[in-house]
Amino acid sequence: MSLRLLRPDDWHLHLRDGAKLTSTVAHTANQFGRALVMPNLKPPVITLAQAAGYRERILAARPAGNRFEPLMALYLTDNSDAKEVAAVKQSDFALAYKLYPAGATTNSDAGVTGIEKVYGVLAEMEKHGVPLCVHGEETDHHVDIFDREKVFIDRTLIPTLKRFPGLKVVFEHITTKDAAEFVRDSEHQVAATITAHHLLYNRNAIFQGGIRPHYYCLPVLKREHHRAALLDAATSGNARFFLGTDSAPHAVHTKEASCGCAGCYTAHAAVELYAEAFASVGKLDRLEGFSSLFGSDWYGVARPTEYVHLHQEEWQVPARYAFGSDEIVPLRAGEALRYKLVG
Repeated sequence: MSLRLLRPDDWHLHLRDGAKLTSTVAHTANQFGRALVMPNLKPPVITLAQAAGYRERILAARPAGNRFEPLMALYLTDNSDAKEVAAVKQSDFALAYKLYPAGATTNSDAGVTGIEKVYGVLAEMEKHGVPLCVHGEETDHHVDIFDREKVFIDRTLIPTLKRFPGLKVVFEHITTKDAAEFVRDSEHQVAATITAHHLLYNRNAIFQGGIRPHYYCLPVLKREHHRAALLDAATSGNARFFLGTDSAPHAVHTKEASCGCAGCYTAHAAVELYAEAFASVGKLDRLEGFSSLFGSDWYGVARPTEYVHLHQEEWQVPARYAFGSDEIVPLRAGEALRYKLVG
């Protein structure tokens, strides 16, 4: 079996910075034509100038002869300058702002402490048509970790869309049936990215035979009925749902620790993992829309024109990859995958 696909895009990606870019950029560039790069570095990428500098470092790490194009998101903070939104709109490389509720995930300490504090920026984004990418979790410590997404919808997302009805929102890495139904049925301009690991696994994966830190991510994996709902949404052909890996690299010693970092690294085999998920329900023919068309249409950029091929071919994922001076354990390390991306 061989499936011809327009080269996919990744609409939610973490690359980190410095020497680590050599590994992470190569993995993504071998699979994707473009990727929307997240800004949660230390310090965060807050301004257009900082985003331009980060983009240049990514391009410098791109393999020779490769045409991978990084697109940038800016980190939204309580002090973000609303006057810069118009410049972001005119930029040829910055596409969106990213909302991290303070404390929600990796490097989110500089995130938004209250949605009302960024109303001025959101008003300008609505005016200029600049999308808001949202890490949609409530950070109130009284809220159960498995309920954080649903509570965020009720407490923050619905009121925000009522206040800014023309705002374009991408609900990132959704993990629940509640989020899938909210996106599907919303009367507003709301879309969602879905990761391969949330399509393939439920929360049991974290605890099989002991604690398995490389399956720990935020938002955390949920119950099986949520995974099934996400798979149904991703394979439905609904253009509101598209590919975003949320591939999040961490050195092995920071994952396999007493307080391990959150994130699954999937950039090494992202398309193959998505193919496995789609094939599990007999919907491999719908992978191209989800991976290659719906995201570019949503963000208003040109569709891909280059093709790749997905072969039904078994191969074994390496146990580790280089990660700067460290190493990283990829998802499915040492295991066999059933599909191989070529081209």
